[in-house]
Amino acid sequence: MNALLSGRVLVGAALILFVSLCAMFAPLLASHDPGEQDLLNILLPPAWSSGGDAAFPLGTDSLGRDQFARLLYGARLALLVAVTAACGAAVLGTVLAHIAGYFGGFLDWLIGRAVEVWMSFPPVILSLILMVGLGTGADRVVLAIVLVDWTRFCRVLRAEVLVTTQRDYVTAARLSGFTHLQTLIREILPATLPLLITLLSLEMGIAVIVEAILSFVGLGVAADQVAWGQMIADARSNFALAPWTLLLPMAAIFFTVTGFNLLGDGLRRTLDVRQTIARSA
Repeated sequence: MNALLSGRVLVGAALILFVSLCAMFAPLLASHDPGEQDLLNILLPPAWSSGGDAAFPLGTDSLGRDQFARLLYGARLALLVAVTAACGAAVLGTVLAHIAGYFGGFLDWLIGRAVEVWMSFPPVILSLILMVGLGTGADRVVLAIVLVDWTRFCRVLRAEVLVTTQRDYVTAARLSGFTHLQTLIREILPATLPLLITLLSLEMGIAVIVEAILSFVGLGVAADQVAWGQMIADARSNFALAPWTLLLPMAAIFFTVTGFNLLGDGLRRTLDVRQTIARSA
């Protein structure tokens, strides 16, 4: 109930819900195809500005493409990558974290060394290197983010699993005849689930930024797809004449990432029992 009343959760969820609805109903909201070019109406300002056109509510870019439609369809790609990449990284990192923290020994050492080596590379640089080898496309972007960011989940959750494994109820489960798999699923996973949900929400925001960076440098989606990072790259040369073409996709990224971060921080504060006790003390 506290999670529902948290201001951060409510604001973050509202922002994400708004972006999700825009993405879901993009075909109904957009009056133009996002890739349709109108060279007679290039760099039009937003409709409320002098020289604007009501047919293009947020203006057009250097090729006469409707900015409003491109923002809506860009939200579709951003959320698709955010959800699928974050879930993929969460699954891989969570499985390895529970194996390392629960069994310990050589498995813990091996997974720990793999995490340290992988995290020694800057995440964005590693993503760029992977994209050079994998090629462009939304599925490749998702795969690159999963291969880079599973370490975030593994490192944090491993520490939580180590603590949980020492609890009395876990020992009691073992003594009562639970198998290792049953102990992990029934006793340890529920204890680490609040932290996992928080990390998952925060990772979605990170995935939006990484996808925008990859699209900005031309290593993200294909040229015929709409991405916010791609819109920023296209707007650089015309920023002085049409600043809205750059500011609008930047604002979309900012509000989406802020929504995920507020949601993740709010969930951390409301689901973490230790913080709840500390606030009530």
